[in-house]
Amino acid sequence: MLSRLGQHLESTLAPDAVLPTVATTVKEALKLPHAAIELERNGRFETVAATGEPVEDPLRLALVYRGETVGRLVLGPRIGEEAFTPADRRLLDDLAPQIGVAAHTVRLTDEALRLSADLQRSRERLVTAREEERRRLHRDLHDGLGPMLGSFTLKLDVAGDLLERDPAAALALLRALKAQVQGALNEIRQVVYTLRPSALDDLGLLGAIRETAAQYGARGLSISTEAPEELPPLPAAVEVAAYRIVQEALTNIVRHAHAREGVVRLELDEGAGTLRLEINDDGRGLSSGRGRGVGIASMRERAAELGGDCVVESLSAGGTRVRASLPCAKPAGGGDGRRHLDLAPIPEREE
Repeated sequence: MLSRLGQHLESTLAPDAVLPTVATTVKEALKLPHAAIELERNGRFETVAATGEPVEDPLRLALVYRGETVGRLVLGPRIGEEAFTPADRRLLDDLAPQIGVAAHTVRLTDEALRLSADLQRSRERLVTAREEERRRLHRDLHDGLGPMLGSFTLKLDVAGDLLERDPAAALALLRALKAQVQGALNEIRQVVYTLRPSALDDLGLLGAIRETAAQYGARGLSISTEAPEELPPLPAAVEVAAYRIVQEALTNIVRHAHAREGVVRLELDEGAGTLRLEINDDGRGLSSGRGRGVGIASMRERAAELGGDCVVESLSAGGTRVRASLPCAKPAGGGDGRRHLDLAPIPEREE
C-alpha cells in the first residue's frame, strides 16, 4: 500500500487531485467503505476529498506536519467489523505522516492560489481607482476650470476695449473678473485636496490628525491623541492612508457610536518599518444587526493597498477599536514623495 501511494504521489498530479488520489488509494488498499481527508483551516476542519459512503463513528487520525495538525484522515471500518485491527492501526500510523506531508503541501498551494487571487483583485482595484480618478480630474478640468479660464481671456479683451472709452465699466468688469478668479482658485484647491489633503503638507501627519480630533471636540466628543513628539518623513501614500483611516474612524464614532470619549494612538515601529494606528471609543460598539458599511470597507482597502491590514472590532468593556498596520519603508530615490501646490489668495488692491 505504501508503495502504491508513493507511486501515485510521485506521478505528476494537479494540486487538486493529490488528496482525492490519496483517499481513493487508502480506501481501495484496505477495502474500506469510506475514506476522506479533512484540512484544518482557521480552526475548523473542512472535507476536501472523500470517496465511498460515509459511516457512523468513523476513525479519525490526525495528520501532522512538523508538530502542527494540518488535517485529519477519516476512515470507516470494513463492513462487518466494528473497529480496525492492531495491524491496520500500525499501518495507518505509518501512513499518516506521509499523508500529512501531502496535506501540508496542498494547503500551502491553496494559500498561494488565494494570495495570488487577492493580489490580482487588489491590482484590478488599483487600476480601476486610478482610471476613475483620471476620469474625474479630466471632467473637473475640462468641464469646469477649462471653460472658466477661457472666459477670463474674453473678458480681459473686453476690459481692454473699454479701458479708454469707458474706464468705469472696465473697472467694474475687472472687479467681477477678480471674483471669478477667486472662485477658480477655490475649485483648484478642491481638486488638489481630493488628490492629497492640504493639511498634511501644512501641518504634517501628526498636526493634521490633532487638528481633526480638535474639530470633533466641538461636537461634544472628547478625542485625545497619543503619539510621538515627531515622526520621521513617511511615504506620501502612508500619510494619506493613515490620515483617511483616522478621519473615517472618527466620523463613524460621531455617526454611530454615541460615544463621549475617544483616543487616537500612533506608534512607529522603525525596526519592523510599520506605522500602527489605534482608534478607540467608549460608545455602543458594533451593531450585530447592522451590516458593515462603506467606511469600514474603505479603511480596510486603504491598508490592504499598502500591504497592511485594518481590523475593526467591538471591545469587551464596550466601545469599538480600529487597529491598522501600515508598512512605511522609505520611498526609493530618497525624499518623502510629497507634492505641494501653494495657491495664495489674490491680494486686495488698496484704492
